[in-house]
Amino acid sequence: MAKRSGAMHVSRIVAKRNGKEYVSHLVRRSFREDGKVKHETLANLSALPDTAVAAVRASLSGTPLMSAEDRLEIVRSRPHGHIAAIWAQAHALGLPALLGPAGPKRDLAMALIVARVARPGSKLATTRWWTDTTLAHDVGITGASTDSVYAAMDWLAGRQDRIETRLAARHLNDTANPNRLALFDLSSSWMTGRCCPLAARGYSRDGKKGLPQIEYGLLTDPDGRPIAVKVFPGNTADPSAFTAITEHIKDTFNLGHIVMVGDRGMITSARIDALKELGGYGWVTALRAPQIAALAADDGPLQMSLFDDTNLAEISHPDYPGERLIACRNPALATERARTRHALLAATDAHLTTIANAVTAGRLTDAGTIGIRVGKIIGKHKMGKHYTLTITDTSFTFTHNQDSITTEAALDGIYLIRTTMAAATISADHIVATYKSLAHVERDFRSLKSIDLDLRPVHHYTETRVRAHVFICMLAAYLVWHLRAAWKPLTFTDEHRPQPADPVAPAQRSPDADRKAGTKTTRHGLPARSFTSLLEHLATLTRNTIHITGTSTEFELLATPTPEQRQAFELINAPIPLHLK
Repeated sequence: MAKRSGAMHVSRIVAKRNGKEYVSHLVRRSFREDGKVKHETLANLSALPDTAVAAVRASLSGTPLMSAEDRLEIVRSRPHGHIAAIWAQAHALGLPALLGPAGPKRDLAMALIVARVARPGSKLATTRWWTDTTLAHDVGITGASTDSVYAAMDWLAGRQDRIETRLAARHLNDTANPNRLALFDLSSSWMTGRCCPLAARGYSRDGKKGLPQIEYGLLTDPDGRPIAVKVFPGNTADPSAFTAITEHIKDTFNLGHIVMVGDRGMITSARIDALKELGGYGWVTALRAPQIAALAADDGPLQMSLFDDTNLAEISHPDYPGERLIACRNPALATERARTRHALLAATDAHLTTIANAVTAGRLTDAGTIGIRVGKIIGKHKMGKHYTLTITDTSFTFTHNQDSITTEAALDGIYLIRTTMAAATISADHIVATYKSLAHVERDFRSLKSIDLDLRPVHHYTETRVRAHVFICMLAAYLVWHLRAAWKPLTFTDEHRPQPADPVAPAQRSPDADRKAGTKTTRHGLPARSFTSLLEHLATLTRNTIHITGTSTEFELLATPTPEQRQAFELINAPIPLHLK
């Protein structure tokens, strides 16, 4: 009998019976007998899992078997998810084409904008950070020097007017913005160093008294979407900044008619006269307290009886020809102003009593010295109009001016909006909502300065670099605005804020927002997060470089996305990419 020898192998046998297909995996040895090849079945593997069958087949074919740990090595893991999401949103908005023609400077400018959203920091810190992510590797800026970054900033600053003009054409046109409304407000941020020609001491909105600062005005559409930003010296007054931005809009954007929305400190009567001279402008703003008091005089059109049945009434006056005056009374605001006034009066009384006691005890003398001490207290709390003061070299007394307090209290919670927009174009309710939408700009400033983008403090020294830094932050805010809107279902943001029946009343949250805040989960059962926390979670979606031991082969593999990470990309209508480009 012939000796049966030969290599073993796994055969896959397919048999069909009664219209069904049956697959068997058999371990066989092949041998030759009487000149013919025959097979000897040694084992039936059909009951084993497919992975076990594949392992036996590979082993019998001579392939060495190793564990995954021995075979594969992760040589690099880079944060990728947050960069990929921001990059995808930027491309969906057409931001690269908006910046200018393709090239190394545009790549660096795009990277600076994306980095400002993902991880705000100084330019030096940013160039070190992005090499540890997929951003620098995919965009091709791994070896970018500080000089090349500054050159890209200079390039971007030179294109600012062109970029903002395109944004204005996109968001302030008749189709996207039928009422041609644009919101404007001014803020400030402190500077480091003393060499920048824009740095000056002025009224600090950051509470950083005594430090040099810059000021910058932000122009947005009615929803608060940033469109343009203009940097001013740190001692620029609000009205001057407003004049500059309106001239800029007229000369650069070529929009024709536009309605500017600003607070009463920004759009003053003098600024309105300037708008009239420029032509093509309308406005929505509010009257100052003395103007309201004049309208509320005994023979004026603003009487408290207007608010017996409603919190909103439309009046007119010859001093405001061609304008609509919309009077509003907010009971909640009235209560808050009364509480604030009472607290300030009490605090002022306490300080003034201390001064009076010092004068009585002889520790404080001379009318000039006493007056300086009193002036500091009055200036601090801004309650001087409500006091009658008597100062001599040896005495100091004070009493409340009750008539002044009563007159002011009568107007608590009342504000008047003035506008050129015709009643046929927009209702009084809509005008009130438009004026209150200035809160969108305030939200943008919070995002720019602290919450998302850390614009402050400003470390650059040349005027061009300072303007470029602020412009990069504005473009990053444009990206953040759209990301926040898209990711509402994953964050604590109210997705469906109800429209109040009374436009003067404070805004209310929807029941769904209350539920998210209470349960800390989304309606899909996922953890609800802040915008920053969501970016941090996306950063845990890494791209891993894997090396096969004993070979020169490497490949890249994304970590398995979590349900939140998958939904974040679905909400911006983008697949999860392995590479940015």
